[in-house]
Amino acid sequence: MSNQSPRILVVDDEPDIRHLVSEILEDEGYQVSRAENAAEAKLLKSTMQPHLILLDIWMPDTDGITLLKEWLAEDKMLCPVIMMSGHGSVEAAVEATRLGAYDFLEKPLSLAKLLLVVGRALELAQHEKGGWQSVTVDIEPVGKSAVVARTKEQLKRLAQHDTRVLFVGEAGVGKELYARYLHNNSAHRNGPFINVAVGSISPENSAVEFFGKEDGHRVYQGLLERANKGTLFLGEIGDMDKETQLRLLSALESRSFLRVGGSEAVNVDVHIAASTRMVLDDEVRFGRFRHELYYLLNEVTLAIPPLREHSEDIPALLNFYVDYFVTHEKLAFRRFSMAAQNYLRNYGWHGNVRELKNVVQRLMILGVGEDIELDEVKNALGMISSDSMTMSSVPEFFNLPLKEARDHFEKAYLEYHFEKIGGSVAKLSAVVGMERTHLYRKLHSLNIKL
Repeated sequence: MSNQSPRILVVDDEPDIRHLVSEILEDEGYQVSRAENAAEAKLLKSTMQPHLILLDIWMPDTDGITLLKEWLAEDKMLCPVIMMSGHGSVEAAVEATRLGAYDFLEKPLSLAKLLLVVGRALELAQHEKGGWQSVTVDIEPVGKSAVVARTKEQLKRLAQHDTRVLFVGEAGVGKELYARYLHNNSAHRNGPFINVAVGSISPENSAVEFFGKEDGHRVYQGLLERANKGTLFLGEIGDMDKETQLRLLSALESRSFLRVGGSEAVNVDVHIAASTRMVLDDEVRFGRFRHELYYLLNEVTLAIPPLREHSEDIPALLNFYVDYFVTHEKLAFRRFSMAAQNYLRNYGWHGNVRELKNVVQRLMILGVGEDIELDEVKNALGMISSDSMTMSSVPEFFNLPLKEARDHFEKAYLEYHFEKIGGSVAKLSAVVGMERTHLYRKLHSLNIKL
């Protein structure tokens, strides 16, 4: 993990909450430290210098309100502090916000709200104290095949006209990568590129997420405002709920919006690009996606082909990701043997470029020696020799009681998809069709490490 990612201190005397919150935040890319009491929190605060603190109110040694007062007395430029409270301590949490806490979260925690509030608090701190976010590396689509060359040439032409492009293709083909290429060749190239997985935004939070919020004299910018003069990429729009579709349609048609709690219209100049793995024509026909928004986003449809249709690019992709992981993650250099490359050129790649990237990373982390041979590649891909497979073989968990068998199946099923989509809970939520908050609890109950 980059040492530039935000540092968060989680303070709670309940081990389950402490660990669950920490795992969720780590999965989102934050660096997290944990403290079970006030004494440990004081020590960690001084040593790690967090960008944000999540602080429980009731603790065995010193309560959170007292600790907050101490920290504010010591440091007037204290990082944002979010209080966590049970039902019986909401009044204390309100008192904490009066003293200077950024916000409070009521237990049992809504994980969706946790991520929203944490994101907003860090964004505020970043504006006030300077940035810490790791630098995004723009990677140009790799390959010299006719397919890749033709797609890049089309995007260069489309970029000259600010055309709204809908990228269509299987999961993992690199739709976001091609959207970045469109952005980098457009008049908006010097502005931000904001990527959002719309399926991870809950309907109740979508207005704040897209349009921002005004709270007294504080202004929290939403996605549209943050993308001003740049590009907002809406990933997998087929996962967007109907309420969010309507809100976004209205804002895009008028090119303006009101922040939540605001009274003045905000005008923005944002180029919109979107992607989908679904057949949206069917979603529109069955009333699951608003046709007005579909036609607004779909000025041009650009199909990104699966990797198996341009397998001649696989050697170049293998070399590219080896160099990428050596440069950006300081992994030891390894090279693919010719036999391994030839085998991978004929592999099915159901997860496309994303799967290839994950395979390269796994081989570089777990492998030994400079050369990556064919047997090692087959093991990494989970290949099983035909000798060990029989038509009569069944999984071992078929012999367990139903509840235990179901747990075994769910664990294997979620781990398979978790690995396939690259370890993102937000994307996993969209793939398996489970609401994100419930999914986090399910992963935790099955002891699946994030």
